[in-house]
Amino acid sequence: MEQFERARLDSYFNRVAAQFMSEETPESFLITHLLPERPSFVKAVDTVSNLRAVLPKPKSIDATARREVERFTQCDELSRELFSTPETCLDYVESRAGGQSLVLLDVGGYFAPALDVLCDRFSGRVLGVVEDTENGHKRYAERDKLPCPVVSVARSPLKDPEDFLVGQSVVFSTEALMRDQGDILNGRHALVIGFGKLGSSIARLLHAKAVRVTVYDIDPVRRAQALSQGFTVARDRESALKGAGLVLCATGAVSLQGDDFSGLRNGAYVATVTSSEDELDLDGLPNIYSRTPTGDHVTRYQTTGHYFYLLNDGNAVNFIHGASVGPFIFLVQAEILAGIRMLTRGDLGPGMHEASANDRAGIAATWLNYFNR
Repeated sequence: MEQFERARLDSYFNRVAAQFMSEETPESFLITHLLPERPSFVKAVDTVSNLRAVLPKPKSIDATARREVERFTQCDELSRELFSTPETCLDYVESRAGGQSLVLLDVGGYFAPALDVLCDRFSGRVLGVVEDTENGHKRYAERDKLPCPVVSVARSPLKDPEDFLVGQSVVFSTEALMRDQGDILNGRHALVIGFGKLGSSIARLLHAKAVRVTVYDIDPVRRAQALSQGFTVARDRESALKGAGLVLCATGAVSLQGDDFSGLRNGAYVATVTSSEDELDLDGLPNIYSRTPTGDHVTRYQTTGHYFYLLNDGNAVNFIHGASVGPFIFLVQAEILAGIRMLTRGDLGPGMHEASANDRAGIAATWLNYFNR
């Protein structure tokens, strides 16, 4: 990022932070993809809250960005294990922010397993959670009862541009890795599993590249939507897998179980839009498969008479090339700052919440002033 671009970005976040400052300043923890442009957003979080620690997603950390963030706040190691055991999570939060009013900024529902214990036994007060992703939204929304407010930006209209462009970046990275192997998209039959915002974006771009696309989704409403947009819709996943030379997984809810891999067409490529543990049951893959790297970020899984290629070890393939969606990500990050103010006011009851239309309109107007040039 050029210096003038960083200055503009810092100015934008200063303006947004001023818009969403509260009379009282809570403590916060931030889980985030620590990409090259992210320090400006992290500084804004530290402006509207006292940022106790950043927990970068381990497979998306830019070293320069981390060094910049560490100049003004703590960076801790993020793992599912840290938050899957409530006692471990409680000990960690107490060590960083004991006795304080606290906002948890989440990407993927990391805090969900320990939330009851945190709200009940933390020496301070958990004001609530701001969740950024659809996977995390589901983890919180599927609970019978939430012990605190959860402000979700996952389904915000301000996130639509990001979701669309993430789908485009997934196709770009998939095609780049295939070309490194001497293959191309053209002539392959692609299966897109999941027809949400990311999956539909992926399907449309593949179709624009003259790829034959079949869609599978467990939701009949989404299957009907895919059919109305001209895609072939698979009646069942197993038969669709057999004919696909490229499988793109976009559900966040385990698209492929261990036994499914043996049903892949020989030479098929498999790519995902999220972390491998969320999308693929690789631990359930039969041990008869050997694993051989065949290039950067490409692994051939092979057994007698069968082989397939896994891209980026099953993790989000677009992060290989930076996962950039341009300035549109800053819309969503501004709404996260709005979520902090919503929780700090203390007038939200336990349950799922969203930012107001007025807040979103204000964010969009500010964003357009800086980036519609």
